[in-house]
Parts: sequence; structure tokens; C-alpha cells
Amino acid sequence: MKKSYMQKNILPSLSGRVWGVALLLLCVPFFIACNDEWKDEQYAHYISFKAPLNDNGVTAVYVPYTRHSDDGTPEIGIGKSYYDLPVLVSGTTDNNRDINVKIGLSDTLAQLNFERFGNPTYRSDIVDLYYKDMQNFASFPSTLLIPKGENKALLRVSFDFAKDGGIDMVEKWVLPLEIQKDGSYEPHPRKNYAKAMLRVYPYNDYSGNYSATTLTVSNKGDETNATGMETARGYVVDENTIFFYAGTVDETRTDRRKYKVFFKFNPANESGTEGTVDVYSDNAENNGFVNNSAITRFQIYEQQDDIQPWLLHHYVIISNIDYEYIDEPVAGIQMPYVVKGILTLERQLNTQIPNEDQAIQW
Repeated sequence: MKKSYMQKNILPSLSGRVWGVALLLLCVPFFIACNDEWKDEQYAHYISFKAPLNDNGVTAVYVPYTRHSDDGTPEIGIGKSYYDLPVLVSGTTDNNRDINVKIGLSDTLAQLNFERFGNPTYRSDIVDLYYKDMQNFASFPSTLLIPKGENKALLRVSFDFAKDGGIDMVEKWVLPLEIQKDGSYEPHPRKNYAKAMLRVYPYNDYSGNYSATTLTVSNKGDETNATGMETARGYVVDENTIFFYAGTVDETRTDRRKYKVFFKFNPANESGTEGTVDVYSDNAENNGFVNNSAITRFQIYEQQDDIQPWLLHHYVIISNIDYEYIDEPVAGIQMPYVVKGILTLERQLNTQIPNEDQAIQW
């Protein structure tokens, strides 16, 4: 018997719908199973530092030279400070147990220096560019507990910058840390995640990268052809003193130690927003330093950002700078220079962050 037109068209349609429903019902457990898989750990609970490296193989860390309490008094003493380094548990699920992480000094600093700066066999003075281990000024606990349910803990690294006569920032100080192996956990296998190479920069109220576009350097006797600089870094000496390298000398010079110019700030009011600056050198007999300024002054002021009201611009301006020095880029060749003008430091502070060092946008 021949099927009617409706039988020909309706029956295949119903058959297709039945198969579609059946296929959908078969897929439901499949999708439920896929979703359940995400409840399980997708990776592993590796242990790592939160210390991303820059192109020079280190992590810049800014720490107050003296850690202060809210009332402005030293929290643990002059020249004493600390930094809280995050230690992380990786993975897609929460840490389900107490983990005692062992922390120690890394032995990779020598290799880093060799790779970044070169072999001292061929140039002996290259070691003056090397990073220097600062463990003598730092201390930290050998174990750190990451409690069950927590995926992060903070390793308190303590610093004593005033120790042994004070830290000399001519050296490029690095604290090399590593997460040591232990049978109860696994350090992160990815390169550098289980190591932290902390390039530590202590700072005070006056240190940092100054704009030097209004500071000119000229050959002595040819001041009409003076040229400006872009930046000049002021390094911490103590609470009220920093040093710059003279003129265009910077930390890429192996002989930079000879060209330190000290700026000691003498506040003239209780708020410390203005005063005089003593400018001098501890090596004048070798670098020919002469301070020609009758009086060098500083001024500090702050300004709220017009667009981002939570952002505060903090300025330190050093004016009436006028000194001369003798550069000796090559043995036997002496070149006298005159440095004149103004230096300006700007710090941008996020007023929404109470922590002193984290509020500064370095």
C-alpha cells in the first residue's frame, strides 16, 4: 500500500525528533562529567615567589630606609626596615593542608653576574659592575607556614641598613632567595619562579630618580655650551642624606665610587618642607670637587591630581646647585666639568593605599 503525502513527510520528521531527543539525553551526562572535572585540581600545588624579574635578571624592591609607625616615629629603629615577600601556592583549587616552606639563600648570583656583565678573566674591573650579595644586611625565617585554606603567605625579610657603619649604595645590592626542596611540597619547576633576586633600594624622603633637564653640565671655561641631562638618581646614605654621582657619571661606570657627591638636607621648619642642603664630596682630593654655591636650598610641596583625585604628586626641588669636578674617563686624561641648576623629584602616591612603600608608584 502506498504511503500518503503526509505519512511520507511527517514520519521522517517525527523520527528525526526522537533521535534528536535521544542524542541530547546521551550528551547530558557527558556535559555533567566535563563540569565535574573542573572541580578537580587542573595543575599542581607548586610553591613559588611573587617576584617577577626584569631584563637585568633581578626584581626591584623599594624599602623605606627606616620603617615608621603611623605617628612618624621609627617602628623598629633608625636604619631598620622590612619587606613582605609573597609566597604563593599555585593551582586551580585551594590549598588543602598546612605547608611548611623552607627558604634559603640561592647560589645563582655568581652565574647571573657572569651572564649579565661578563668574565673577569678578560677584564678584571668588570667585577665592579657585579651585583653584590646583601645577606649581611638582611635576615629572614628559614621556614614559612602557609596554612590550610590559604594560597599565599608573606615572608618577612628584615633589613638593618645602618649595620657596620651603614650600607653603601655604590654597590648594587641583591638578596638571592630560593624555595628549597622538601618531600612535603614541590617548588615551582618553571625557571625563576622558585627563586627571588631582590635588587633592594632603600629610600628616604629625598632619594629617587630626579628630573635633571634643568641641571646643566659643561666643560669648565666653556659654560656657554652647557648641556642638560635627563635624570639623576639620588641614593640613600642615611635618614637625611643622599648621594648623586657627579655630572654624567652613573652606576654603569666601574670607577663610580670616586664620584660620589653628597646632599645632606637640613629642614628649617617643623614640617620639613624647606631648608638648606650641604653639598660635599668625600673624595675631593681625587675628583677635584669644589662647591661654588653660597647656599643650596630644597623645597617640598604636594599637589592633588586634577583628573585622579586619589593620586597625590609629591615634589622635592633642589635649587642653586653649583659645583665642579674632574672626570678621568681614561687614566691620565683629566676633564674638568661644571654642574649648575635645579633637580626635581616627583613621587606619585596612591592615597587609597595605607602601606607606605606600596602607596608610592615607583
